[in-house]
Amino acid sequence: MADGSEPQSPRAGDGSSARPLPLSVRLLEAGVRGARGVGRATGIDRAVELAAEEAMVAAVESEAVERAIARVLNGPVVEEAMNSAMESEAVKRALIEAIDSETVDEVWRRLLASDEAQRLVERIAEAPEIRAAISAQSMGMIEDVGHTIGHGTRRLDNGVERVARRAFFRRRRAEPTDRAGLVTRVAAFGLDVLIVNLAFSGIAAISTLNASAFTSSGNGVSDIVLAVGTAAWFALGGLYLVAFWSLAGQTLGMRFLGIRLGVEGKGLPFRRSLRRLVGMALAAIPFFLGYLGILFDERRRAWDDRLSGVDVVYEEARSAAPWSRYSGSPRAGPAASTTKAPESRGLRPQRAAGS
Repeated sequence: MADGSEPQSPRAGDGSSARPLPLSVRLLEAGVRGARGVGRATGIDRAVELAAEEAMVAAVESEAVERAIARVLNGPVVEEAMNSAMESEAVKRALIEAIDSETVDEVWRRLLASDEAQRLVERIAEAPEIRAAISAQSMGMIEDVGHTIGHGTRRLDNGVERVARRAFFRRRRAEPTDRAGLVTRVAAFGLDVLIVNLAFSGIAAISTLNASAFTSSGNGVSDIVLAVGTAAWFALGGLYLVAFWSLAGQTLGMRFLGIRLGVEGKGLPFRRSLRRLVGMALAAIPFFLGYLGILFDERRRAWDDRLSGVDVVYEEARSAAPWSRYSGSPRAGPAASTTKAPESRGLRPQRAAGS
């Protein structure tokens, strides 16, 4: 075209040429373009944009908008949207792929290898609460093992007693008792012997090391040394028993299996502890016949029990570890009662008929 105007494209749908725009439309278009040019030249358009922006920011920061957003967030709409999103299979797949991605693995590797993570682990390990919790759990595990073993030995106490009474034509026990039986007492004494042996071995090793530093004799152990060592072992064992009977009323082996001396108070008086130690020796001299009373006496008393005037009883209850299947049940065995052993040697419970 000579005037520079482009030819009008034909309208879709008919084959006739498009008509030119009316004059009023062209004048309006030219006015708009002119107004835009004037606005750009004078900066009015920029001022309008800034005013509109300030108006929108003021509207968003207004208290009314905050209250509206708070109402929306506290309403059921957001919760329903979150539930729908979490239940969506696409969201689940996206989360699983994100967790399994190599980027997450690399982040974990760098985090675990960092100095900050190492210092965090050291600080947690050195915390007194963590150490106390580990100690409590360890002691609870040991007590739970003793609880389980003690439960089994108490059942054996009754079984062995029934077999022995039947073999010697003695009537069965008519009433249950809380006195400790033969199997539990032997197992507790075995643990005590093991503890004494460990302690004596340590002392003997230290003594041998000190002796070898001053003597160069390699002839082995003489009879005198053997006799002194045997006497020292018995002395250490006697001291161990008397000390624990007097201070706590039970040895470590008795504590582990849940039995104790039936005394009022914390421990047995020292003189009675010495008499009990002598009674143990006297009961063992005639081929341990002095302990048969544990099987046939109604109070399960051996010679040491009679001489010291105290019985060995099951502990009425002991707290077990939290994971124990016996937790919450009394520590006393199946045949336990709440009767305590009499303090006086002259007081005796009534014997069962026919015993």
